Amino acid sequence: MTEQTTFLELAQLFSALEATTKRNEKKALISSFLLQLREGEVQPVLAFLTGRVFPEADARVLDVGGRTVWRLERGVKQSLLDQTPLTILNVSQLFHEVSQVRGKGSRRRKEDLIERLLSQATPLERKYLIRLILGEMRIGVVEGVALDATADAASVDSSLVRRANMLMGDLGKVAELALSQGAAGLSRVQVTLFTPVKPMLATMSYDVAEVLSAQGGRMGFEYKFDGARVQIHLQGDEVKVFSRRLTDVTRSIPEVVDVAKTQITAEAALLDGEVIAYGAEGRPLPFQDLMRRFRRIHRVDTLTETIPLKLYLFDVLHLNGEMLIDRPYQERWRLLTKICKPTLLADRIVTDRVAEAQAFLNSAVKHGHEGIVAKTLNSRYTPGTRGKRWFKIKPVETLDLVITAADWGYGRRTGWLSNYHLAARNVETGEYWSVGKTFKGLTDEEFREMTCRLQQVKTRETPHTVYVKPHIVVEVAFNEIQRSSQYPSRFALRFARITRIRVDKRPEDADTLHRLQALYEQQFKYKSRLQLDVK
Repeated sequence: MTEQTTFLELAQLFSALEATTKRNEKKALISSFLLQLREGEVQPVLAFLTGRVFPEADARVLDVGGRTVWRLERGVKQSLLDQTPLTILNVSQLFHEVSQVRGKGSRRRKEDLIERLLSQATPLERKYLIRLILGEMRIGVVEGVALDATADAASVDSSLVRRANMLMGDLGKVAELALSQGAAGLSRVQVTLFTPVKPMLATMSYDVAEVLSAQGGRMGFEYKFDGARVQIHLQGDEVKVFSRRLTDVTRSIPEVVDVAKTQITAEAALLDGEVIAYGAEGRPLPFQDLMRRFRRIHRVDTLTETIPLKLYLFDVLHLNGEMLIDRPYQERWRLLTKICKPTLLADRIVTDRVAEAQAFLNSAVKHGHEGIVAKTLNSRYTPGTRGKRWFKIKPVETLDLVITAADWGYGRRTGWLSNYHLAARNVETGEYWSVGKTFKGLTDEEFREMTCRLQQVKTRETPHTVYVKPHIVVEVAFNEIQRSSQYPSRFALRFARITRIRVDKRPEDADTLHRLQALYEQQFKYKSRLQLDVK
């Protein structure tokens, strides 16, 4: 046996994981495999298991499209000359090499590297290499399963592993630490400046009274901005900004860096906030326009005037050498107010009165924001978790849409049609034009029932998708309607989720493209519209 673990062994693990839907079996398989790994193999294995080529906070990308991969796969034949087996570290290194290719001829050089990898792989290895490259592993290993398996392998409490992962933001590094240093090493993990922390999340609600009743006391209410979550790390003159996905976006938003350097009066701080884009009238621009800034790393200066940004802060996790995540929210807010001007702070009230909180919600919407966030005053900051201490509250808009196709699920949803293609009615042609997909909103029982119903109206299918007659109508909630070139309707729903199955409605009763257009235009009652099409 080679000194390094072969990629074939990992591919066999993938196959075994894909074959079971039982969480405990998956945990046992992963735990046993982790204990067999050699030095340097844990980090890439954890990334691969969770469907990533690189760790979550890693900025590297392969930049290789699906058509290219499938073309290369069709053209390769397993080499009969080089019988050296692929190892996990071989694959990890080659992915790194692909990510580093730049300049003239880079496309061809990337293809050569991928072709070499696929040519050396066995059919089973090739199957999972392609899935990894395309980001479609479908083996049913979510981060929680990998964390619990790591805890089992290291014989430590899973809460220690989860907390360390929240603070380190790198599952592979957490696993290495757990396996090498156990509970003692995990317990020493702290918030570290310039290492992104997973943001605390809020649970969705649509009722101010319900939230206040459940908490039974005064709460802090802040505007919920229709922007991008950012985490600002500051020490002296050095500033880095990370996105919600822990990606370094410092170069894309220089004005936020400037604000941190000039308007934050702290020697060292880790701040949580939101960046919004705004238009000429001072009202927020849609989230879609903001993303044009976040994705730009070249010629950023050309966009700073067209899509200006504003920063709002609402939490501080680390201040002048002290970690604050275990301090209550009310105290963290007080410390935040001492290091920045009021104009940088999220609009906020503290109340236990429903009418006052509802009026604050209405004000947020009229100012072009999504809604409000309700926070219990004694809540600790729990990175990466969505508990019952923070609540997002916003008005909900729904559309009645028709399911025109569905993708087969994987992992726990294996055997179910669980990703639904949603369409609105075109009154001129009588056709149903797609406006996006969703796999959210249904119970397991409803998934099973829907799978049976959809197969009864099937018109054709591919290995991954079943196409159906426009027959089933569902009520769909969403956050925003965006322009999209991906769908014939020219629209896409952001964060679509099914709220109920409309058994009382026929397909011809579904909402129309005209209704979609009207709702899209209505969004600009309180938002600005980007006039210049930025390339």
